[in-house]
Amino acid sequence: MALPALRIPDLTATPCEGHPHVRIAATAKLPSRFGEFTIVAFESNDSKEHVAIIRGDVKNAGNVPVRLPSECLTGDVMGSLRCDCRDQLEAALKYISSQDKGIVLYLRQEGRGIGLVNKIHAYALQDSGLDTVEANHALGFRDDERDYAVAAEMLKALGVKSIHLLSNNPKKVSGLRAHGIDIRRRIPHLVPPNPHNRHYLETKARKSGHLISVSTFSLAAVED
Repeated sequence: MALPALRIPDLTATPCEGHPHVRIAATAKLPSRFGEFTIVAFESNDSKEHVAIIRGDVKNAGNVPVRLPSECLTGDVMGSLRCDCRDQLEAALKYISSQDKGIVLYLRQEGRGIGLVNKIHAYALQDSGLDTVEANHALGFRDDERDYAVAAEMLKALGVKSIHLLSNNPKKVSGLRAHGIDIRRRIPHLVPPNPHNRHYLETKARKSGHLISVSTFSLAAVED
């Protein structure tokens, strides 16, 4: 059955005063293999261009499902099995497309914020036996260099009142809340591991505090 035509919100007219980090630069329809969306491009003062993939009308809406993936060229584009990034992105788009409204904020924070070249250096260190956290530390980085200020400002610019966050990462919850985002619920977002990324996921749980259990593919929802 054909999906109803999307009503593209008048986002370009949304005032961004009070949201100094971002500016809505362009808006268009985005038909995809996962459903019909609106894509909104943002310019920001972090010198990167970020996008929001939107289902329905989210302006002034509450309890909007939101997923916050960071760019992963090797996973999202090349289909790398070293991580679960592509699987999580596709699962998020499928989930959002099944809702009357929702957002995927795609942030240009490659390699947990260390950049593409450094991520490949980290891969080489992992090939020699280090885990993802140890590899980042060996390169002089924290295990996760991402910041969620821009994501928070994007949500504010879109006029979203409150969200349900699809995430296994408590740092995303605290990071968004620190910048004024009202998170009413965390929705677990787990995809099955493969032989190449199982250790990567176990390291996320053991060292980075992600709320996942790779052995059982289970995790506990947190609502507040």
